[in-house]
Amino acid sequence: MQTKETTCAFIHSRDSSMLTVLNPHDVQQPFPDVTEALDEPNGLLAVGGCLSPQRLASAYRQGIFPWYGEGEPLLWWSPDPRLILNPDDFRVSRSLGKILRRGEFQFSFDACFDEVMKACAEPRAYATGTWIIPEMQRAYGKFHRLGFAHSFEAWQGRRLVGGLYGVAMGQVFFGESMFHRASNASKAAFAFAVGCLKQWGYRLIDCQVYTDHLASLGAEEIARAEFVRLLDRLCGLPVAPAAWRSADA
Repeated sequence: MQTKETTCAFIHSRDSSMLTVLNPHDVQQPFPDVTEALDEPNGLLAVGGCLSPQRLASAYRQGIFPWYGEGEPLLWWSPDPRLILNPDDFRVSRSLGKILRRGEFQFSFDACFDEVMKACAEPRAYATGTWIIPEMQRAYGKFHRLGFAHSFEAWQGRRLVGGLYGVAMGQVFFGESMFHRASNASKAAFAFAVGCLKQWGYRLIDCQVYTDHLASLGAEEIARAEFVRLLDRLCGLPVAPAAWRSADA
């Protein structure tokens, strides 16, 4: 499976006929078991359905996420292995530590979720198109207003220069995408996010698929079966009462 920051063109697999087709009008229709996901492309599990809050909540709780491009069918994925980060294992490089100590950025959370999503959808030098299409932005914006999706922001003065967004369930934060408009801004925002999540009692950050950058920060791959077991244990546990209470940090 390609990383989310590369092109999200629909992969026409010879095994696509094996995929479960979800009814967009039946949000109660269950997902297939994640063990039924294809090996190639890695993790492709189902097609169709909708991006309703009920469908998204069910997906994340089971270790499944949507990923597709403009004009393509809605695809659902659960790759194996899965890249995860234990907040206690987060590594701050010497250079990033210096940046944080110098106070080059100011940080917030949930201050401008929609703006962060739009920024994550902006064109990148190494990719064409985006999977964060308007339909996805509307769905996650609604998910945010219901208290499931959240953002972290990095600022220079009043200018938004970096950030990330994801989904929170129990003691798990599912990272989705990040962006930067100033050097090191996304790294700094991620460090801030990890610090907040750790303070609030989050035990697991889902990074989805492997990248060298995330691995350098302490993320590691685990088997999908182990990841699902962690979700079963952690998604129902409470976090600190102060979590997500203020947009000021």
